[in-house]
Amino acid sequence: MAMPQNSTGENGFCFAQTLDFSRPSPSPSHTFEPPSRQEVCGTLLRNGTTSSSVPSPSSSSAEPLCSTSPAEEDTQFSQGIKYVSAEGEDLVCGWGGFTPGCLQLFNNSKGILFFLCVASFLQGMTVNGFINTVITSIERRFDLRSYQSGLIASSYDIAACICLTFVSYFGGNGHKPRWLGWGVLVMGLGSLLFALPHFTTGQYEARSAVEVGVCGGNQSLPCAQAGSSLSGYRFVFMLGQLLPGMGATPLYTLGVTYLDENVKTNYSPVYIAVFYTAAILGPAAGYLVGGMFLNIYTEIGREVDITPENTLWVGAWWIGFLGAGAASLLISIPILGYPQRLPGSQRYIVMRVSEAHQIKDGSHKKASDPDFGKTVKDLPRSVLLLLKNPTFIFLCLAGATEATLIAGMSTFGPKFLESQFSLSASEAATFFGYLVVPAGGGGTFLGGFLVNKFKLRCSGIIKLCLLCTVSSLLAIFIFFIHCPNVPMAGVTQMYEGSALPGGHLNLTAACNAECGCRQETYSPVCGRDGIMYYSPCHAGCKKVSENLKNGKKVYHECSCIEKTFLPGPGNAEAGKCTSSCEKRPLLLFFMFVVILFTFLSSIPALTATLRCVSDRQRSFALGIQWIVVRTLGGIPGPIAFGSMIDKSCLLWQDQCGEQGSCYVYQNSAMSRYTLIAGLVYKVLGTTFFVVACLLYKPPPAESAPGSSDVSENGNCGLREHKPSLPVEEDV
Repeated sequence: MAMPQNSTGENGFCFAQTLDFSRPSPSPSHTFEPPSRQEVCGTLLRNGTTSSSVPSPSSSSAEPLCSTSPAEEDTQFSQGIKYVSAEGEDLVCGWGGFTPGCLQLFNNSKGILFFLCVASFLQGMTVNGFINTVITSIERRFDLRSYQSGLIASSYDIAACICLTFVSYFGGNGHKPRWLGWGVLVMGLGSLLFALPHFTTGQYEARSAVEVGVCGGNQSLPCAQAGSSLSGYRFVFMLGQLLPGMGATPLYTLGVTYLDENVKTNYSPVYIAVFYTAAILGPAAGYLVGGMFLNIYTEIGREVDITPENTLWVGAWWIGFLGAGAASLLISIPILGYPQRLPGSQRYIVMRVSEAHQIKDGSHKKASDPDFGKTVKDLPRSVLLLLKNPTFIFLCLAGATEATLIAGMSTFGPKFLESQFSLSASEAATFFGYLVVPAGGGGTFLGGFLVNKFKLRCSGIIKLCLLCTVSSLLAIFIFFIHCPNVPMAGVTQMYEGSALPGGHLNLTAACNAECGCRQETYSPVCGRDGIMYYSPCHAGCKKVSENLKNGKKVYHECSCIEKTFLPGPGNAEAGKCTSSCEKRPLLLFFMFVVILFTFLSSIPALTATLRCVSDRQRSFALGIQWIVVRTLGGIPGPIAFGSMIDKSCLLWQDQCGEQGSCYVYQNSAMSRYTLIAGLVYKVLGTTFFVVACLLYKPPPAESAPGSSDVSENGNCGLREHKPSLPVEEDV
């Protein structure tokens, strides 16, 4: 029998796939009388064509389903294919009565994919890029403590957890593009609000002069004068994070299911991979662009006598939030204009084969009821159905372990590079961005491509996730090695060069005893002897000048630094000493591998989640999964990693007798604790994927059309089984 063949890549990806409807064995109790060919064709064409005079993109795409001969008619509709009524839906793109013809060019899967990619890119760039890059500058500008800035960063996840159940449940049965559009709009307003404190406060005063920091200079202000009332702005920043947390909730639940519902099942992983790749590239761009903005002084146009290397420098942290907020407001407009379903999507619903996990008591069949999930009364039953699905539960737990690692790497990855390779904060953020772009973005897209390329089914997808997790588990052993610390006087060694007793700091020596140095002023300098000093004062430097070649300050007559060839005091240059670690290429390569395989499993795991639940529960299942992932992974992950890394601190900030952030870490201890945390979570993730694969129970092979795609023994193979008989193609 000649069947229509899709060889044009109508969804934007040219993967030829022959459509095959295998006839199941006839059942004696089958009394269903199929509708006539005219009724079905009329319904499908009404679904794909609007009342507007503008031709619909699907007017031709719906035609193959209605072009069969009368002899073939009964054959197709006796095979158990689901019949869904279009109910006269208006599938034109526009806002109310305004539906210009030019907009219909974007009324397809490629159009909505583009706008959702832009939205996810902006969300990732703002929340996971700019925030992590500028948090130090915000602390300095508004006199915030570390725990206060940590609460600001966590406000996003807190808002998302609160809204996920409501948005995924009601939005999943509502008009998804409208939920998405309003969400992106709220996200943009939050970004603009986050930048507001810059315009409502006075100009930033660095409170320093050229001579501050040298021996005998005024080292710091008295503690009574150091405080200010600007710390109250932390509540504005928290609200500026709560709004994006609320607005981005539909993006990664309803946005994913909207794409999945409006493309062919085989193409869905590729579309979702492209969507998530944009979300991964967003933070990378945030690190790069945010690092550039931090090299611009926060008060644009004002000349100052300090450089970005100075600990009192505050960069233009607010520019990125203004740009991202304005762009989010603009991109929400076209998303709001999309219809509830894309033209032509009816045929994908008709052809979809269920792979939902089969619950022993048969309660999973309740979700197939068209009226299920439309009222609040069904919410407890929906939650209970998901809790009875062990595959879904263990996929959620595996996702939480991976999210813990991703959150830990994104938060402390730049800090790890900064400590191991002796980089500045802006250099480390930029360096980490270059690492995440190919590894994170490439791994995300490659994961979706592999699922499509090998036509993996649910169990095969879980096995792919397991393979990726084991690979990253092996690569994480690279943290056994580390780069040695740059020698630092009074911290890693004594001023005379001898080893410092463990756990004991001594920043005062005979060479700087008369300088009156205060520990509150941390401004590291690198001496000509290759040793790093806490500040110019602690190096005993008395004069300062500027290097015309690189603009860095050079300190002279440093009594603690010996000249290389001539006797007497030496010189020092502002900034940390460079690290000559020979293990840098090896560390970077295996860090790349860990990031690559961690992100490589993200899209397959998401696809497996969508397939192991019933169609009507997909949005709600993603919402519950995000709650689990954020509650068990995204929120506690940075706290767990941060607590372990803090144990490797050698030198803490002294804020008028109170302990602040860590200045210097012991590299060997940092690598060791990172290895321990990575191993624990990777072993847990591997275990959860194994259990999810073993407990997965696919539908019986004879229960759905296209049954040749599911193996008969209950364990899905890695690939779809080919039909035993060849299918003729139209020539």
